[in-house]
Amino acid sequence: MDVFQKAFDYSLVDEYKAKGLYPYFRAIETGTDTEVFINKKKMVMLGSNSYMGLTFNEKTIQGAIKGVKKHGTGCAGSRFLNGTLDLHEELETKLARFMKKEAALLFSTGFLTNQGILSTLIGRNDIVYIDKIDHASIIDGVRLSFSKVVKYNHNDMDDLKRVLENSDKNTGKLIVVDGVFSMDGDLADLPNIVELAKTYGARVMVDEAHAVGVLGKNGRGAAEHFGLEDEVSIQMATFSKSFATIGGFAVSHRKVIDYIKHHARALIFTASLPPAVLGAVCAALDVIQNEPERRKRLSEIADKMRSGFREMGYYVGPTETPIIPLIIGDMDRCLILWKEVTENGLFVNPVVPPAVPQGKCLIRTSYIATHTDEQLDFALDVFKKAGKKLGIL
Repeated sequence: MDVFQKAFDYSLVDEYKAKGLYPYFRAIETGTDTEVFINKKKMVMLGSNSYMGLTFNEKTIQGAIKGVKKHGTGCAGSRFLNGTLDLHEELETKLARFMKKEAALLFSTGFLTNQGILSTLIGRNDIVYIDKIDHASIIDGVRLSFSKVVKYNHNDMDDLKRVLENSDKNTGKLIVVDGVFSMDGDLADLPNIVELAKTYGARVMVDEAHAVGVLGKNGRGAAEHFGLEDEVSIQMATFSKSFATIGGFAVSHRKVIDYIKHHARALIFTASLPPAVLGAVCAALDVIQNEPERRKRLSEIADKMRSGFREMGYYVGPTETPIIPLIIGDMDRCLILWKEVTENGLFVNPVVPPAVPQGKCLIRTSYIATHTDEQLDFALDVFKKAGKKLGIL
């Protein structure tokens, strides 16, 4: 049998394109954080993870330009060899200080950060416990670790306790969880996770990708939000959300970071972050630390939109963050709603299996600190009219 046969037989994309309901790989022609143009049509952006509104911020742009002018366009090598610049070390020092950890380590993407940490720190004789809806990078990372992987029901602390109780007391244990879950926008139950970890001798790792910049008095994420920074052994985050570029980092004890640095294939065999990214992240970090009003504004925006959707009759689930899903259920119905609001000027993201379970398709909306009230009111009006037209409300 031809190894390509599965690809030749794959017809789902063509079927949905024929229906006019294919929603992915849309080319953005131009725009800002909160508005974009697609096919020369202006749309309000409700599908970006640039929570702090820094992709077009003058400080981050100038930071990127400064990095390029000093070091050129790239390093042409891995961190292990010729790919470490003074900018890498400067940023790692700043991130460690910001996150209140002993040391930090940069990776080329957030996905590689989780892959590198997990495939390095845990092995055949260890057990890793993951929430059933943890991010795909966590799932792939633990697969590469060859450890025993135990999944527990989403945010179900009784189930986590059950699986911990049934584990060998003498085995190394790591609980890995998203601080903010990327589709539903709810928070991990970190207080109870930490207590269970203490009881059963496990370490805790938190993926702060959607939480850094957004949660906590200083924007350090879910661990700071719950006052548990000293109880969490290792944290990671990406630069593709609040930092408005690409890349990722891990923070932990110095000895742990040093071990990862010298053993993680995802670091050693990958080209290092380019100077433009390093300069942009340094500038974004300064903004996150020095402009807390952005977090306040983002929180107000999220409260406004959650209340607005709930008052209309949309089901948004347990979200507590700027990620607000409209949970529709049926895939075709979800995509029809996506098409309706798209045609009326909103950029949103429909989420279908395998990103969510069968029968739980949703429209994922996400918000930016620089959204205006006028844009938000426009979005609520579009969703209200679309929901009524399609019989969803």
